[in-house]
Amino acid sequence: MPHSRDIIGRLRFAAIDFESAGAARGDTDQPVQIGIAACSFLEVEPELWTSYIATDRPVLWSASQVHGITTDMLADAPPFHSLWPDIRSRLDGAVVAGHNPATERKFLRRFPGHGFGPWLDTLVLGKMCVPGLPDYSLSTLCDALGVSPSVDALLPGRRWHDALYDALASLLVVRFLVRELKLSGQPLEVFGKALGR
Repeated sequence: MPHSRDIIGRLRFAAIDFESAGAARGDTDQPVQIGIAACSFLEVEPELWTSYIATDRPVLWSASQVHGITTDMLADAPPFHSLWPDIRSRLDGAVVAGHNPATERKFLRRFPGHGFGPWLDTLVLGKMCVPGLPDYSLSTLCDALGVSPSVDALLPGRRWHDALYDALASLLVVRFLVRELKLSGQPLEVFGKALGR
């Protein structure tokens, strides 16, 4: 696991995003898609991985309107627990990035003791580094930084709220800010309050 004294330019980064089935009040939400974009160093080509995830309840219409995933699309999807080897191989030993990653952290708690992290929140990072945006959605942040065309080029045909698209966007936000602010030789702790355990 990386230590806060480690130098940013030498670290593995992995960004993760989940899309969910949506939950009625009082119900527990379930993941329906996972995307991970990882790189052994920020300057190398990202490794991209995604999977749909089986759920034991229908995808709510309201959730489907956001991400476009329907219950029928999950008919042959693997169960979440079976994806553990793939998830572990991509996140283990990495700085894990996400845009307001509370949902990602919640879903990963299904695998107790995984030890992933430290976590880097691109929402907090964006507010720290790019003040004055009208909002700090991932799409607004990527547009402001000029990152959106790079995401489109690597993932043609995908869109916002696709788990892999959003994960890659988070990774490229980190890469852009590290380059722009010349942080590659800095310790990880330079990310300050955007960094969590």
